Amino acid sequence: MSLLLVAVGGALGAIARYLVDFFVGSRGITRIPLGTTVVNTSGSFALGVLVGVLGSTGGPDWILTLVGTGFLAAYTTFSTWMFEAARLLQRGAYRAALLHLFLTAVLGVVLAVAGLWLGSAVLGQVFR
Repeated sequence: MSLLLVAVGGALGAIARYLVDFFVGSRGITRIPLGTTVVNTSGSFALGVLVGVLGSTGGPDWILTLVGTGFLAAYTTFSTWMFEAARLLQRGAYRAALLHLFLTAVLGVVLAVAGLWLGSAVLGQVFR
């Protein structure tokens, strides 16, 4: 059953990543790959919220398997983040590469912590 949950969540997460990246990327040309930054940081926040809510309410494990391991793992993308940074470096866009790496890493951690706090302190109380 867990394999099926991961597969379904992963398929939906990959589609969501593509759509978000496409939507953000179609809004204009930026110096950094903003679509990947939005995907990775929003995924970090969502995983924080999910873990916070499930940890404080004792929610069922299958939700974490479906949404955390399946959907959000496929939605976020470490390899694309690194590839885009390498491509920027290859093009000589050193500042853009460093900004892309730094922005995603720092915002990802900050938003994961914010999501964890929101999920456990606020939403965890609502869903009890």
